[in-house]
Amino acid sequence: MAYFRPMIDELDRPRAVRVAAEDDVAVALEALPAGEAVRVGEDAIVLREAVPAGHKFAVRAVATGAPVRRYRAPIGVATRDIVAGDHVHSHNVATALTGELDYSFTAPATPRHSDVYAARTFRGYQRADGTVGTRNELWIVPTVGCVGRLGERLATAAAARAAGRVDGVHAFNHPFGCSQLGADLDGTAAILAALSQNPNAGGVLVLGLGCESNQLDDLLARIPAERHDRLIAVRAQGESDEFAAGMAAIDRLLGIMATDTRTQVPLSALRLGVKCGGSDAMSGLTANPLIGRMADAVTQAGGTAILTEIPEMFGAEGLLLQRAESEEVFDRLSTVVNRFKRYFLDHGEPVSENPSPGNIAGGITTLEEKSLGAVQKGGLATVADVIDYGGRVTRAGLTILESPGNDAVSTTALAAAGATITLFSTGRGTPLGSPVPTMKIASNAALAERKVNWIDFDASVVLDQGMEVGAATLLDRILAVASGTPTRNETNDERAIGIWKRGVTL
Repeated sequence: MAYFRPMIDELDRPRAVRVAAEDDVAVALEALPAGEAVRVGEDAIVLREAVPAGHKFAVRAVATGAPVRRYRAPIGVATRDIVAGDHVHSHNVATALTGELDYSFTAPATPRHSDVYAARTFRGYQRADGTVGTRNELWIVPTVGCVGRLGERLATAAAARAAGRVDGVHAFNHPFGCSQLGADLDGTAAILAALSQNPNAGGVLVLGLGCESNQLDDLLARIPAERHDRLIAVRAQGESDEFAAGMAAIDRLLGIMATDTRTQVPLSALRLGVKCGGSDAMSGLTANPLIGRMADAVTQAGGTAILTEIPEMFGAEGLLLQRAESEEVFDRLSTVVNRFKRYFLDHGEPVSENPSPGNIAGGITTLEEKSLGAVQKGGLATVADVIDYGGRVTRAGLTILESPGNDAVSTTALAAAGATITLFSTGRGTPLGSPVPTMKIASNAALAERKVNWIDFDASVVLDQGMEVGAATLLDRILAVASGTPTRNETNDERAIGIWKRGVTL
């Protein structure tokens, strides 16, 4: 799959777009009435039904049981005969996804390299371990929900004394860390330990209780010793005044961080998380391929892009597998995809239990369609690595990260993996933010205009100005954010974490 490049008559903005000549459907860019003749390429399709904005209509006949194609690939099968001009959606198309699959490795094409972005820079915070932060913040990470509110109180009290010295003090409350067992508890510990190592955290206060399952000492042992000079732990049950102890620790950390300054660093120092939420049928035409361009820019410069949401790869995983750098990476990716499918099946759920109600209202019909649009956020880069939930990136290039699609859980997993900025495409809108700057990229102009307090960039500009112009503009915006310009989630103080709960609760 290549990027979507719309062909637009400068004097007549199209009312519908088809990605490729092989596709059986086009997407309405505006609400279209029944009986309207709509130009699609060289053809004029007469609509047999009204088609809402963002929804699809057929440009040719598709027989019952035959695949329906969009993005040059099947998005499902026709459940009844479809003729040109029909509204195409869940009433006449169904998923073809089943369960686990066998995959065969083929050597990928030679990775693309480019020096186009070598000169691009931003002003970041260089860390002792070689990583670079886009923020210099003090993070408060509780081992267990019992001390979560304590962390929030400490962050509020520390805000005034931190002003002008660091970029902020933030606490990340959560309800887990106790009454968990085995792999479920291990996942909580892994994500919190990894989060504590994010380059944007110039200092970390780890708050423990004392009796929790997620024991403080065990959590600290997961964090490399070289990071401990920027980390202080407080065990609440061991202090006569846990609030005073926490504030004393914060003062010590602020003193260490006060000397940190921004310096000019290359684009290769950026770690870019990519994510979508509340997608619509435009997401795969505008926002996601535009984000894919950003992933390519960063990886071609020698940096790292991180793509997650494994269930939203189902039906499109082949596009990533064929770009695996090696058979080892291929095997890890196929294992993670099948393991996630088995996770669904073991809980009695079909692997196709997606898209969400909001996705469907926005015009997405099946998980295959959603996935084919979603994986475009990874651009065309070779897949260099695959890491488990709670893992941290160690290689340049495109890394696939195991995580569900849930917005809070997946954005947290990206930050824990080491992302210092996350690009979040959306067709429906959300105020949600993660621990790192979370740029909301709107797939359509209506959302960008309606929710200016949520949206950082309007990707619908690619329909009028082209993908190249949109990519250049967005890259400039990303570098400004990396250098300190706040995102909407930051100005709105929208920051939260979500932890993937997979086991029983005692």
